[in-house]
Amino acid sequence: MENAIEVAGLVTHYGEREILKNISFSIAGGMTTVILGGSGCGKSTLLKHLIGLLKPTGGHILFQGKDITVMDEDELNEVRRKMGILFQGSALLNSMTVLDNVALPMREHTKLKDSTIQIMVRMKLDLVGLSGFEGFYPSQLSGGMKKRAGLARALALDPEMLFFDEPSAGLDPVTAAGLDELIVKLKKVFKMTIVVVTHELPSVFTIADYVIMLDAGRVIFCGTLDGLKASDNPRIRMFLERQPEQESYSPDDYFRIIAGE
Repeated sequence: MENAIEVAGLVTHYGEREILKNISFSIAGGMTTVILGGSGCGKSTLLKHLIGLLKPTGGHILFQGKDITVMDEDELNEVRRKMGILFQGSALLNSMTVLDNVALPMREHTKLKDSTIQIMVRMKLDLVGLSGFEGFYPSQLSGGMKKRAGLARALALDPEMLFFDEPSAGLDPVTAAGLDELIVKLKKVFKMTIVVVTHELPSVFTIADYVIMLDAGRVIFCGTLDGLKASDNPRIRMFLERQPEQESYSPDDYFRIIAGE
């Protein structure tokens, strides 16, 4: 299967701090790839690079064979039209109805008649289970419904790739499971390439075909779920088994910390 994205030697700094440390991997087309790791490991920073929102310090990101790290904004916008993105907070515009939120990409990037756009919006909303909610505002939706509305907007231009940033964040287990099943459905029905950034293990075990795991800005695993589960890497075992970090404080250190010294 051809690679949809290839990352080579990616390095990123925030000021003097190195966030991504010479990482390389490939994302195969037509599969769901999960970028996994704990808080602060660089997952969201990596996602911003993959969709062209951040420029790296060094390295290359090839999207369908073209290096997006050297593209100007107009070239990047052409590439982004092939991408759909569901941000962690859904990023819906509160002043617009659900219909207008989903219609926005079509109105901005196509010359379709409004009557056609409204039909297409209703099709997208039906796909994500939100039929009948066209006239609602984001403030009238539950957290799970906002995620689905954001997903309908991400699908508005029929993208070749879908990106999700922590899709289960803030959702109860039942709602999160429903969103996971929707991701699986989208891949099966549309043969889409899907990239999901998450630290939620139940989601990973439901949706992933392939896993890329980060730890402290480095890739420590690339492979299948079975390979991840079988890994003897201590950092991976700690994550999968929910083992807390072992602090090396002495009793004197502890009392100094709680005293604010």
